[in-house]
Amino acid sequence: MSRSYSSMDKKETERVLSELVCRYKEFLRSGVSINMTRGRPSPAQLDLSDDLLNAGRDLLGVTALDGVDCRNYGELEGIPECRALFAEVFGVETKNVVIGGVSSLSLMYDYFSQCCTHGTGGCEPWLRQSEPKFIAVVPGYDRHFAIAEHFGVKMISVPMTPEGPDMDAVESLVKDPSVKGMFCVPKYSNPDGVTYSPACVERLASMKPAAKDFRVIWDEAYVLHDLYDESDELANIFEAAERHDSKDHFVAFASTSKVTFPGGGVAALAASDNNIREILSRMRVQIICNDKINQLRHAHFYRTKEDLKRQMKKHAALLRPKFGTVLSVLRTELDGSEIASYTSPRGGYFISLDVKVGSAKRVGVLCKEAGLLLTPIGATYPYGVDPTDSNIRIAPSCLSTEDLRTASELLCLCVKIAACERLLGREEAL
Repeated sequence: MSRSYSSMDKKETERVLSELVCRYKEFLRSGVSINMTRGRPSPAQLDLSDDLLNAGRDLLGVTALDGVDCRNYGELEGIPECRALFAEVFGVETKNVVIGGVSSLSLMYDYFSQCCTHGTGGCEPWLRQSEPKFIAVVPGYDRHFAIAEHFGVKMISVPMTPEGPDMDAVESLVKDPSVKGMFCVPKYSNPDGVTYSPACVERLASMKPAAKDFRVIWDEAYVLHDLYDESDELANIFEAAERHDSKDHFVAFASTSKVTFPGGGVAALAASDNNIREILSRMRVQIICNDKINQLRHAHFYRTKEDLKRQMKKHAALLRPKFGTVLSVLRTELDGSEIASYTSPRGGYFISLDVKVGSAKRVGVLCKEAGLLLTPIGATYPYGVDPTDSNIRIAPSCLSTEDLRTASELLCLCVKIAACERLLGREEAL
């Protein structure tokens, strides 16, 4: 356990800072070069799905369950066996699933674009309405925020709690008809690792937004990504929405990007009957069909949700030691210091670190100068601006445990240096 920095007087703080700077200069001399900017699967994780690459026609055939030749046009919604697989994942009927290409982010972008330019629910396009707004749960996923920013939709931040979004704030905001929706990562949220509680899911489903065209981007990116056998359980948003007659408010997205191959997986969305009709009407103009050979390949290897879960246990076995390495260093170096707090997620891809207010950017600069690249500071907030300058996203997945230990030790050292500088009211010349 680290010393409490809040109890140190100026003289002791200066002494501690001097010791920390000496350690930092050792890192500078060691030539560290570590990139921890994104949550990418490691090569060992990608190796788990190599059988997908090796499966030929003699094993898979070319025909879907409904007799469609997967080499040809057709099946805009996706082949039935792949739709059925994702229906299990989403907890909906097969008719309420559409299979896309390789990227759920692309599906989200398309859907958001559709609402902006052509409207949804029979309403005017969002961009033809007066200053449309979207709720952004923070800290959150930078690529969600980039979509809204790209279309000029104003974002309103709502803080994450241990139970999910601050629902008092959300329920207040949706009384404004210009608020058109919100982004949610409901299981193992990026970066906090929070899974929305059943009560939170119920409140989201029971909302009565003033905007008829209110839509929630329900991103189930990590719905299968448990690190431990004792996993978090996410309540089914569509079952809750059925009880509250709010099915049209939710469009869910998922993919196999971190199950099989990020560049060659399968993406899907789930939605109400009304939303599916609307989405398909747009897709018929955009594309004749997506890659059905890839859908067939995935549906052959992973026939049920349980098959996917077995695959994810293999991923978890590779990821657990990496998360454990980072968390072990954070506990040793930061617990008791009163200058930082961090999450210990049970799944997902990230650890969220909150440092002393006003010091995260300085930590990022110190890390970069010493050879450690982090996710850009502020990226977990809309427009890249963290109002408290305190949040840092840690992405352990792609690095070796040796590099993770080095990176974590350097990160903690920079956190301590920045904290001392804040206490002294100056930045040290290093």
